[in-house]
Amino acid sequence: MKRRAFLRTTLGVGVLGALSAAGPASGTAQLASPPTVRVLHWRERMLLGFGTKLSLRAAHPDGARADAALDAAVGTIRAIEAQMSLFRPDSALARLNREGVLNAPPADLVAILQSAQAISARSGGAFDVTVQPLWDAFDAARRAGRLPSADAIRAARARVGWEALHVSAERIRFLQPGMGVTLNGIAQGFAADRVRGELQRFGIEHALVNTGEWSALGHSEGGGAWTLGIADPRDAQALIARLAMDGRAIATSADNESAFSDDFRHHHIFDPHTGYSPPQIASVTVAAGSCALADALTKVIFVKGVADGLAVARAWEVDALIVDKAGQWHATDGLRTL
Repeated sequence: MKRRAFLRTTLGVGVLGALSAAGPASGTAQLASPPTVRVLHWRERMLLGFGTKLSLRAAHPDGARADAALDAAVGTIRAIEAQMSLFRPDSALARLNREGVLNAPPADLVAILQSAQAISARSGGAFDVTVQPLWDAFDAARRAGRLPSADAIRAARARVGWEALHVSAERIRFLQPGMGVTLNGIAQGFAADRVRGELQRFGIEHALVNTGEWSALGHSEGGGAWTLGIADPRDAQALIARLAMDGRAIATSADNESAFSDDFRHHHIFDPHTGYSPPQIASVTVAAGSCALADALTKVIFVKGVADGLAVARAWEVDALIVDKAGQWHATDGLRTL
């Protein structure tokens, strides 16, 4: 799936230097030396993954340690992508979709699907990873230069339903034929959570993780808070808001990330109950403790609409910024806009 960058990072410049210790004062008394600030060595990795440009930035007093942490984080991303990609025929997800069953599935695939199922249950099916048949129907029609017929949508919807996806540590399988799973609505957030944890295991205290969705640790290179700009879904060069990251992860979904029609009425986010894209919203940004949850809830809020979407954010104890089709934005109270 083609994705565009809807979150931009505003970074400080320079690294923190050590404070000079004060020398002895004249006379018998000496002034206490001010505390020494550790010099942080910043390292960065740029890579392609999940169909977009990714970046990882981290600091440690030992530059070699920062390098090792980032190398491990890149390995984590590659492993997740290898399991969950729809574009690799040998991935675990591709085999599940092709064969309808996957024995002895990878632990990460089980974990993400179990999380997805829990979100599906609580959201009344507004989030559903089994919408892949709808994507296939729209994508096939796009290649033919048209939109899918109502009959094609009905046929695809008949093969959508999270409750017909069985997930256990021993086996993942479809309970009806013709189903398919896409993890495009949660995998990037899941990867950000895993990478953040990997960096922490290496002792990293300051980092910015961009897996298509965003997570952060500590402070930026300039010493301030990490700040993200939220792009206007109708003008990729313009920002509708800037958010100060407060320790939570941030995810954004927008109707122009992958659209099937020029008016953005039909796009990659589907209402599983209708088979069509939700009509009210152009963009949703969610701040949550888990990036996987933030990623998934952007789709739930899309499906629920503006008023109910804000209620969803409050009920799940997250914050959200919603841009409607008219370009008006609506936000919960807990977002730190700059």
